[in-house]
Amino acid sequence: MKATKIAYKPVGLALGALSGVIAGAAFKQTWKALGNGDAPDATDENRGWREILLASAIQGAIFAVVKATVDRAGAKTTKRLTGTWPG
Repeated sequence: MKATKIAYKPVGLALGALSGVIAGAAFKQTWKALGNGDAPDATDENRGWREILLASAIQGAIFAVVKATVDRAGAKTTKRLTGTWPG
């Protein structure tokens, strides 16, 4: 395993945690902007299937885009600093 790849592991973990925080905040803001109040929990018996599944789909899309963006930016920054792509 290359040294850059090994050195990138903790950076990747930190970026993953950061992307989770960013995506969570983005989802909450998006859900509020849609005018639906607080995001539903899957076990909330007062919310219907449609609302729960819609919230889950939006949340999943936001998490995927934020994670890909943060991961790509981290890899490009690593390449710029070390000259080697971490993947």
